[in-house]
Order: sequence, then structure tokens, then C-alpha cells
Amino acid sequence: MRQIFLDTETTGLSFENGDRIIEIGCVELFKRKLTGNNKHFYLNPGRESHEEALRVHGITSAFLQDKPKFEAVVDELLEYVKDAEIIIHNAPFDLGFLNKELALLGRPHFRECVSSVTDTLVMAKEMFPGKRNSLNALCDRLGVDNSGRALHGALLDAELLADVYINLTRGQDALLMDAGAPETQGLQIVQIDLSRVALPVLAANDQEAAAHDEVLKQIDKACGNKTVWRKSA
Repeated sequence: MRQIFLDTETTGLSFENGDRIIEIGCVELFKRKLTGNNKHFYLNPGRESHEEALRVHGITSAFLQDKPKFEAVVDELLEYVKDAEIIIHNAPFDLGFLNKELALLGRPHFRECVSSVTDTLVMAKEMFPGKRNSLNALCDRLGVDNSGRALHGALLDAELLADVYINLTRGQDALLMDAGAPETQGLQIVQIDLSRVALPVLAANDQEAAAHDEVLKQIDKACGNKTVWRKSA
């Protein structure tokens, strides 16, 4: 299934009081690899950003003046996310704003247009109870480089969230573009027979075995205690 990591920037914190979306960033994963098929919109909200919000994202009204309204990109956005799993950090915030924008156009709620919505903040709280689980905190904890995040940006934050998610789900160590087969022109491919090579077997020591068990417990907890090894046991 396609997975799309989505983030928004807004004029403020309350869609109920008229705040609007000014930026949408989406990053696509397929089979747990970045595809490069991303979406990014700057939007003219028709109103000023609150001073506090401006300090967070730094996107001025002057910059947004010639950008499209949400209604001009809604069809492209909904076609892009159609039938995908949408992954958001603190999903109620972004969904609240998206649903408000859709409601103003007489469109159905965002969840009705996608396969499902996963909230990585909920995942993180289950895995790291009692700890800070902001996107910055998770980047620091999981070794994701967020040094370029001086200000919040929807596309950058979606990219960071994708890397955080891979680390949370322990699927692979890094996100790489699937660029196809490596270039082999001009190279001589040598096949080596390893059938007679005796490979040493190194047993884990007690400390390594304990660390392994702890990782399995965290994965099991994140999966709602439904992992294969739990069922087998």
C-alpha cells in the first residue's frame, strides 16, 4: 500500500476561529521506500498569520499573496492521497484544518477520501510513555538529522516524519530512493564460490540478548501485542 506522510502549516492554532492552511507537504512511500512522488503547495489563506505562528513557520503574507487558494488545488490533493494510508504527527490538528477547508467547499471529510490515517504521536506515546514526543524530540531520540529545521516547513517536516516512522517501526535503517539496478557498464562481475567457506557463528552475550528482547517488546507494544512471535509463543 502507498503511504503518504502529510504535514500542514497554518495561520494559527484554531480552525474554529478562522485560521487557515498556508502550506501542505506530502511525501510518498511505497514498499517502505521513498518514491520521490511528493506534493507541495503554498496557499493564500486570505488572512494574516498570527505573530506566534509566523515565528514558527516564517511564511509571510507577502510571500503567499500570489499563491493559489485551497479550492484551486483540492482536486489535485485528493487525487494524490486517494486510497493511501496517511501518516501524520498529531493527526487531529492537521485533520481539523483539512476538514474545515473541505467543508467550506462542500466536500466530505478527509478520512473519507483515503484508506486510513495513522498518528505517529499516538505511536510514540505508546513506545515512549512519559517522554517528550514532539517531532524534534523523536528526531533526537531516533538519530534522525533535523539540523535543517530552523523553522517549521510542511514538506521538510513530512520528510523528517517519514524517517522517524521507519525508525519507529524498525523496518530499515534509512530511507533511500529506489533508483533501480546499479550501473554495471564497464565493470567485471566476479562470482565467488562460498560453498566451502566455513562461516563462524557468534552467539549473543547476555547483554546483547537482553537488548534484543527489549527491542522485541517495544515492537510488540507498538503493534498492539499482535506480533507473530507472540502468537507463536
